[in-house]
Amino acid sequence: MAENQSIPIWKSHLQEEIDASYLYKILSGMEPDEKQKDIYSRLSNIEQKHMKAWRDLLVKHGAKLQEEKPSFKARSLVWLSNRFGPWILARALMNEEAEEVRSYLSLHKTSSDKETKDIALQLAKDSAEHANELMDIKGTSEEPWHRSESGGLLRNVVYGFNDGLTANFGLLAGVIGAAVAPHIILISGISGMIADALSMGSSGYLAAISEKEVYDHERKMEKEEILLMPELETEELALIYESKGMSKDDAANLAGEVMKDPARALEEKVRIELGINEANMSPFREGWITGLATAIGALIPVFPFFFFTGSTAIWTAFTIAMLAHFGVGAARSFFTGRGIFRSGFDMFVVGFGIAAAGYFIGEFISKFF
Repeated sequence: MAENQSIPIWKSHLQEEIDASYLYKILSGMEPDEKQKDIYSRLSNIEQKHMKAWRDLLVKHGAKLQEEKPSFKARSLVWLSNRFGPWILARALMNEEAEEVRSYLSLHKTSSDKETKDIALQLAKDSAEHANELMDIKGTSEEPWHRSESGGLLRNVVYGFNDGLTANFGLLAGVIGAAVAPHIILISGISGMIADALSMGSSGYLAAISEKEVYDHERKMEKEEILLMPELETEELALIYESKGMSKDDAANLAGEVMKDPARALEEKVRIELGINEANMSPFREGWITGLATAIGALIPVFPFFFFTGSTAIWTAFTIAMLAHFGVGAARSFFTGRGIFRSGFDMFVVGFGIAAAGYFIGEFISKFF
């Protein structure tokens, strides 16, 4: 990798470490538990060492360094956490550490510079350890760098909102393109909102049911394996403990002790080996929250037509919908790990494209019917 191509990548990683150190420091101040507060404080200090590693590398290659300050995304996370709780920040930091593991491993594989490869590999290991510490605090065992995106209530709200906004915006654009009467536009928008909300709500409900069925099925299979093949399961559990850093003898002893209690063994196998946890949200709640978020998103492009008519309503709806597309794209970046402006702009382009396609399709169809 040529030096002039490497410097922007190094600067990007430096900014990631600046954000991480800042967020850990903020989280330490929010955390009432002294033990967890100390963990977050130590993680913040380690991230500062990571900052020094990238800073030294940049200076060595003659790069100009700008003022080190948290990004807009990091400050936005703090704002959300101050209003909704530190769990948002903890979840985001776990995702950030997971993204760093993937990013640093990729950099280690692709970089031709030995110093960069060594730094990337070490920081990938550190980020994995940080993610594991966060996993221990949260009581989960699934390695987050193997996941494509995070889950939970907030994700359902954002993605439901996004679906309702995008789908109904495209529908309204098609109806407007067909040059129908104003009351038809309003009726179409309300109908689309209700249909989207019911569709997404039922999908959320069925998805939660399926998730629960998968959990129950895997748990049942693991229970049968423990009863039918205890020796094999003991050996497998020992290997898992050993892979997490225990000595061979200690891992074997702990696995043997755990297997004496079938109920405890089942919990260990499901949690550690399978990496699955029982869903903490009921299917009904999952359905109505997703449906409600979809309805709110779908209402946005319709709302101006309650108060305006003609081109005023159309342009107001277009402006509000496009701003909402950028906003929901930016919100999605907290789950995907992408940059907040890039994610917002991509969603803006998608919304514009759907509106344009809907408009021209509606106009085209209106000429033949």
